[in-house]
Amino acid sequence: MIEILIIEDEIPAQRLLKETLKEISISTKVITCLNSIKSAVNWLQNNKHPEIILLDIQLSDGLSFEIFKQVEVNSQIIFTTAYDEYAIQAFKVNSLDYLLKPIEEEELQMALNKFQKHHQSNSVQERTAIVDYEKLASIIGNKQKEYRKRFLIQSNDSFLKISVNEIAYFYSMQGVTFAVTFEKREYPVNFSLENLKEQLDPDYFFKLNRQIIININSIKRVHSYFNGKLKLETDPVHNEDVIIGKDKAALFKRWLDR
Repeated sequence: MIEILIIEDEIPAQRLLKETLKEISISTKVITCLNSIKSAVNWLQNNKHPEIILLDIQLSDGLSFEIFKQVEVNSQIIFTTAYDEYAIQAFKVNSLDYLLKPIEEEELQMALNKFQKHHQSNSVQERTAIVDYEKLASIIGNKQKEYRKRFLIQSNDSFLKISVNEIAYFYSMQGVTFAVTFEKREYPVNFSLENLKEQLDPDYFFKLNRQIIININSIKRVHSYFNGKLKLETDPVHNEDVIIGKDKAALFKRWLDR
């Protein structure tokens, strides 16, 4: 049985990875799930390292390469990322694998097959993942990603073109995602918030929680809330309180202040 640590900041993505692991033919055991650089470093400093770490590149408190600067990791790394395949491909030979989100069962199966093959080798060098993390971080960080500029929205028998700059925030309700413009008009969009997070420019849009992605220009005021949370005033006003949990509050404030 292969022991696996999952480091991923989105709970739905954690759940999907665990469910996918159950579907493949190789027997695995997920030791625990972590969601940040800080929690990962603390765990790795105080626990026996597993055979494999499924590691997201972008965590809630920064790029996961920071982990390797703070602790020597004695595990094989399988990166899980939404970044462009071409940036990843150049480094594929230097690590166990890179899987592009959404993670496919077949790709995860192949990655674990590769681990088993390496694990059976008598060569310690072959069993050790050798990754130039700083070089990879530089490529990922400097890559000029193309972000979505507009949406084509169907309205009755016609279509509307809406610029991303016109959208104050996106929110999810009962499995449906809506875009709300600064003119207080709402339109359904055919993407989950998680998909939108990858399509929108992070300089202007921030995923506050599981319900809302906000445009920085719609934020009027930020209030301290109980238990370390934050409460936002937005324009236009959302029909429910806009709350940021304690776990994302510090990251959100850094986003506003950069």
